[in-house]
Amino acid sequence: MPRTPAENERIRQATRDQILKAAMDLFFTKGYHATSIEDIAKQAQISKGLLYHYFKGKEDVLAALVDVRLNDLLFVMNAAAAKPTPVEQIRHIAEGALEDVRRQPEVFRFYLNLFTQPRLDPIVAKYSQKLMDEQAKQFEIQTQMFSELGVANPRQRSLYFSSTLQGIMLMFSTYPNTYPLDAVKAQVIAEFCVEP
Repeated sequence: MPRTPAENERIRQATRDQILKAAMDLFFTKGYHATSIEDIAKQAQISKGLLYHYFKGKEDVLAALVDVRLNDLLFVMNAAAAKPTPVEQIRHIAEGALEDVRRQPEVFRFYLNLFTQPRLDPIVAKYSQKLMDEQAKQFEIQTQMFSELGVANPRQRSLYFSSTLQGIMLMFSTYPNTYPLDAVKAQVIAEFCVEP
């Protein structure tokens, strides 16, 4: 019996996700330039030809990984902005970020690694900059939320909030089996998600 279009799309998406996961693991452990298309295909357990069916080359794979991250970031921020009050908006950001790192600590480590790559590498720098530019835009939206909350210095409070979340995410992604994420998340919510 032939597969349905929906089944074909599910298989296609699963294969694409498998390629991206393999590439992320290899880019993180070996580095972008030390990883070949052949390495990615082998790690994904597919043929090189099938990989080229999905992506033009290694840079296209990196671009797709960055796009996934940008989409995730936009999804959380748009959902937060749709909440009716600044307290609920900020809480949504905190919960979204910390639940995301709980589900996928390796993803956070990968993007942190991408940010810390040498700026001399023009390919990696291009995609790292794309992520940083979008994060800067989202930071301004978050700062506006703190402004609407009525805090004394919204930019500084927003920066402190982001720094706190990033630190927690780094600690959890480094020590996922021992870090008390739920207790720390409750502390973040108690500190940041209240009327001033």
